[in-house]
Amino acid sequence: MTTNRGRKALLLALSAATVAGVALSGGGAAPAVAAGLDWGDCDPAVKPLSGQRCATLSVPLDYTDPDGEQIELAVSRLPSSRPEARRGTLMVIPGGPGSSGVQRLAQKGAALADEMDGAYDLVAFDPRGVGRSAKARCGLADEDRWMVTLRSWPGADGGIDENVARSKRIAEACARNGGAMLRGLSTANQVRDLERLRQALGERKLSAWSVSYGTYVAAAYAEKYPGRTDRWVLDSSSDPDPRRVARGWLEGMAWGAEDRLPDFAAWAAHPDRAAEGLRLAERPGDVRQVVLDLAARLDREPRATTLPGVPLTGTVFRQALQLALYSDAAFPSFARLMTEALDPAGRPALPRELSGAMPDDAAAITVGVICNDMDWPASVPAYERAVAADRSRFPLTAGMTANITPCSFWKGGAVEKPVRITDRGPSNILMIQNLRDPATPYAKGLRMRAALGDRARLVTVDHGGHGVYLGSGNACGDGAVTRFLTEGMRPAEDVLCG
Repeated sequence: MTTNRGRKALLLALSAATVAGVALSGGGAAPAVAAGLDWGDCDPAVKPLSGQRCATLSVPLDYTDPDGEQIELAVSRLPSSRPEARRGTLMVIPGGPGSSGVQRLAQKGAALADEMDGAYDLVAFDPRGVGRSAKARCGLADEDRWMVTLRSWPGADGGIDENVARSKRIAEACARNGGAMLRGLSTANQVRDLERLRQALGERKLSAWSVSYGTYVAAAYAEKYPGRTDRWVLDSSSDPDPRRVARGWLEGMAWGAEDRLPDFAAWAAHPDRAAEGLRLAERPGDVRQVVLDLAARLDREPRATTLPGVPLTGTVFRQALQLALYSDAAFPSFARLMTEALDPAGRPALPRELSGAMPDDAAAITVGVICNDMDWPASVPAYERAVAADRSRFPLTAGMTANITPCSFWKGGAVEKPVRITDRGPSNILMIQNLRDPATPYAKGLRMRAALGDRARLVTVDHGGHGVYLGSGNACGDGAVTRFLTEGMRPAEDVLCG
């Protein structure tokens, strides 16, 4: 974990860095001929923006057999509002694994289009297994598809026997029912699918705005196809170490929760919360203990909720905290959950994400990519030791981030070797990272920065939450990304946005 002294030194160094821009070459202005795509109306369920169009792209199920079975991916485009100003296509690459690019374009497209001012067609796709693209299924039982069971939260006493049994059960069901479609869910195939989309769009190069897990996809694409990248933005990155990949990302969430909780504590202790009935303590330093004490109490005595038959346990409470730390906007609802749980007469209402089982296809993509991308250790005693140590060091996540998963019993192991991200290739990448991110912590983002070397510059934003550009409200950070994408102006050195 980054120490306070180390962080302070880093901030001072970043504050001193120059913000002088360096212009990067463009990728061409003429509208591309999207010969491989037949654009039409989007499904109303997408809630498309005015002018947003949708299509399907056929790609090989198995790229080792490119002429074999083909699957269809959902694609969406918001054309440039000023064709005369258009310089290319900007890909919107979602996170996850399991997030929909088509939905993200519908949600962020209007704000992004305003920032780009006609410089790009905005394009996104649902990765294989996601949204309206071809699906994989594992045939999992309902009880194995809740967020708090797909994420391996240990028992209240720290035991992992139930996690081991469930992980075996999920891996066996996926092997039995998933077939070639499940085995085709991987970062490597998402990269290949993105290259197929570039070809279908008729673009010589692509620009991109990637977020969270999407930054790993974007970095892998830039490694495999460096000559096809124009202006490349990685928003909220994690460690790309090919020996760990998703294992490292999971472990990072423990660090991230510790980095981020002080923001919630300051909010929850502010005098303004008293009038709202949401003040949890008089001092920010006391909020953490209130959180930990309530989690321990719920471990012993779960509370009935507004959802019949679904109690608020310590595990559910900790998962609700993890979700709430993603955005300041979620602080009030989590504080309300806490006040209801602290009130003997209260009846807490669970967050929507914790109020039911995931669809089977969503569960399949959640485990499929991370298990297909690399081989995970299988020693149960090693996981028991790791969970015990993690619970002591990171009580907010209570061992979940070090626990066993279905990947330890995955049939066939990794599909192929993970890509190693290097500093070889054009220097045309801009990273942006919050200092206090609960999902992709800053210390992990610095490892992506180190891997890319002189290919990248980093904009650090003194803010909390997951996702920075067009999300944190930081004008300095947003401006740096917008200038880079529209003008090709990138900071000459890493910079800090206070």
